Amino acid sequence: MMDNSIRTVADSRSEYSEICLPNDANLLGTMLGGHVMHLVDLCGAIAAIRHARCAVVTASVDQMTFLHPVQVGELVILKSQVNRVFRTSMEVGVKVWVENLQTSEMKHTSSAYLTFVALDKAGNRVVLPPIVPETEEDRRRFEGAAERREYRLAMKARAQKK
Repeated sequence: MMDNSIRTVADSRSEYSEICLPNDANLLGTMLGGHVMHLVDLCGAIAAIRHARCAVVTASVDQMTFLHPVQVGELVILKSQVNRVFRTSMEVGVKVWVENLQTSEMKHTSSAYLTFVALDKAGNRVVLPPIVPETEEDRRRFEGAAERREYRLAMKARAQKK
């Protein structure tokens, strides 16, 4: 049985980091975009699982823009948190930073919003516990998540008509 106690955004916050190695890179020596997306999905899933305390699956990923490349030898730092819970789904925000380990320069390189759905062991959707935004930033993200969800559902309906 699912524990439906209220949880805070802070309870879900997660951080994941990885150094860019040559096998993660393209011919230009920068991390493959698909690998960055894989890391975003992993870090997002950690926050989602921390909130749900059960298995989750990725239902959608909003647009990702790559602002700065990640060079071989640089550190990729990802930070995630659950922004809002709906019924059986939740929006998770992930920010990606790159750190030059020689100069300590940090750059924001990507951001994404992902939707995860919680599932039980039989693969059925699980009703999620509510989430409480505590800070002003948490509240801003919480409100924005409702707008983004409306947009996602409209795009899904539009795609299903085609």
